[in-house]
Amino acid sequence: MKALILAGGKGTRLRPLTYTGAKQLVPVANKPILWYGIEEMVAAGITDIGIVISPETGREVKIKTGQGERFGAEITYILQDKPAGLAHAVQVAHPFLKDSPFVMYLGDNLIQQGDLSYFLKQFIQQQHDALILLRQVANPCAFGVAKVDEKGQVLQLIEKPKVPPSNLALVGVYFFSQVIHEAIAYITPSARGELEITDAIQYLIDNKKQVVACEIEGWWLDTGKKDDLLEANRLILDTYLKPLVLGEIDVESKIIGRVQIGSGSKVINCTIRGPVIIGSNCFLENCFIGPYSSIADNTTLLDSDLEHSVILEGAKIAGIHDRIIDSVIGQRAQLTVASRRPKALRFLIGDDCQVELM
Repeated sequence: MKALILAGGKGTRLRPLTYTGAKQLVPVANKPILWYGIEEMVAAGITDIGIVISPETGREVKIKTGQGERFGAEITYILQDKPAGLAHAVQVAHPFLKDSPFVMYLGDNLIQQGDLSYFLKQFIQQQHDALILLRQVANPCAFGVAKVDEKGQVLQLIEKPKVPPSNLALVGVYFFSQVIHEAIAYITPSARGELEITDAIQYLIDNKKQVVACEIEGWWLDTGKKDDLLEANRLILDTYLKPLVLGEIDVESKIIGRVQIGSGSKVINCTIRGPVIIGSNCFLENCFIGPYSSIADNTTLLDSDLEHSVILEGAKIAGIHDRIIDSVIGQRAQLTVASRRPKALRFLIGDDCQVELM
């Protein structure tokens, strides 16, 4: 059994963060989103992993993630030279996959840990041609949707239907036998010029192959937007964070609840109310850090209040007396208060930024 994790794409919904980096490397609870998928594969017993990368961000993914040693896996990187669809990604990965059954996982998705092992066992024991994961959603028009009979057999897949046949959305985790390669060879590009994995699965259905669906009951998140990223951060901190303090905390500071602080970090006269994770070599002074905040390595926070936010590596926030909430601050960004008069707001804001002044 092999795994294929897709880590290409432009990440347009997370701009400007993804102008300079891969969306799959944006951290949730101070860990790249991509790594959660890798860890889930390894926990399920799959250690032969192919990662599909793009020319724009592939080098960064390779440098950050490595060859798999940290995960107990062997990683092969596969270049998809153009964003031509999920089925095209499987096509270019065929030399890696060969005739092995495999699980395909979208690298910017997060599912509750432990779910994958259960579904993998079902796929192998029942010898399905394909097994897809579904989740009930409130807005099925925004997703690929499955029509399923009472036995779990998939009857039809519809991409973003105007009149959904169900509220069961495709999660972005697929189990395939080798027959999927035959299906992909048969299909043609869609109206948007891509080889769609839904078309390949529909080909299997139309040709009486065994395509079944399983509904996940745990949480699932597509982290492609800012609010989804914050919700993923909240869920990970809420579910998995364990208290651990490796840095220095002075006597004036108060640590409440589950808080993790990395080595080399210093906390002076702060109140930190968990769940909160603070990386290594950070400096915090005269701050309030509220629940569901993740602060990456080498970050500086001075005289500021923060809650339900994600701060990326090397950022600096100083003197912001209004509480910062529901925010994502990019790598090496600086959010400070100018000392000179006349007092005014001064910005350097890139494309696709979102700024709200209350």
